[in-house]
Amino acid sequence: MSQRLQYATAFAPATIGNVGVGFDTLGMAIKGVGDEVQVSKRKDKLVFIHSITGVSDSASLSLVAERNTAGASLLALQHGEKINYGFDVWIKKGIPMGSGMGGSAASAVGAIIAANQLLKKKLTNKQKLYYALEGEKVASGAAHPDNVAPCIMGGITLASLQWDEPMLSLPFPNVMGWVLVHPNVKVETKAARAILNRNVPLEKYVEQSSLLSCFLMGLFKKDLKLIRQGFKDVIIEPQRSHLIPGFDHMRQSTLLQKGVLGFSISGSGPSVFALTNSLATSKKIAQLLKSEFNKLNLETECYVGIGRCPGAHLVKRKPFMLINQESFNQ
Repeated sequence: MSQRLQYATAFAPATIGNVGVGFDTLGMAIKGVGDEVQVSKRKDKLVFIHSITGVSDSASLSLVAERNTAGASLLALQHGEKINYGFDVWIKKGIPMGSGMGGSAASAVGAIIAANQLLKKKLTNKQKLYYALEGEKVASGAAHPDNVAPCIMGGITLASLQWDEPMLSLPFPNVMGWVLVHPNVKVETKAARAILNRNVPLEKYVEQSSLLSCFLMGLFKKDLKLIRQGFKDVIIEPQRSHLIPGFDHMRQSTLLQKGVLGFSISGSGPSVFALTNSLATSKKIAQLLKSEFNKLNLETECYVGIGRCPGAHLVKRKPFMLINQESFNQ
């Protein structure tokens, strides 16, 4: 009787790309929602995606590895590490598509974290980033690391492919709360990037650089006042806010609330998020935003927390049904 092949399952959290002030460089992991990816070895060199389940529109995602974020990441891993075997893959989506919550990054990172458990020589964080970014390209057309980096490392990260070590984990004040609200609207990342003006006025560049510097200094000093002063996006948010129903009114209403440090778009939207000075404030803002979206007849999902959230990690899950004692299937 042949021996059952190894398998591993990883949970990869949703993320807030850009974190408002750091377009394509800052990212933040959140608790409460994410994707699960189970990977097992197979004797041939195929990367075979058996199923994608979970959210209502998951069936629209491609099962062809080259066209799937998890599959493309594993193909890049296979090529880069000269692996002479293939992978069977099952994906359980917890992150809605087109939500601005890093769903494409989560599936890619989940696949790499699970597959890494099966490798003799484990990957570095830098390798995990680059392989997962090959999957991110499938969804957004660009290898931007702002969702992938925090999905791998957790917390708030600063990432750039221009650096020798492309991911930096930033301090996260324990008292800093967060809230993310996802309305039942879809915004495709590629479309949201396509509307951006690539010609940024010099004065706006200087202003945004100053704000980002203030925000980062606030994190390092754990100074909520500095974080609040630096939390403003004068370049990207004004170009994308029209994609989110009621955004300008919600932004104004949220920033008037005591204890709010900032409010912005999560990734390319339509999800919105706020940073606050406490868990209690985050819960209050969640109710406010939920009420505002309800007025527009939009259903929402809310996620609230405080402090640093963990990145992708292995989870114990029963193996999917054994097929020919070589691969698992749901």
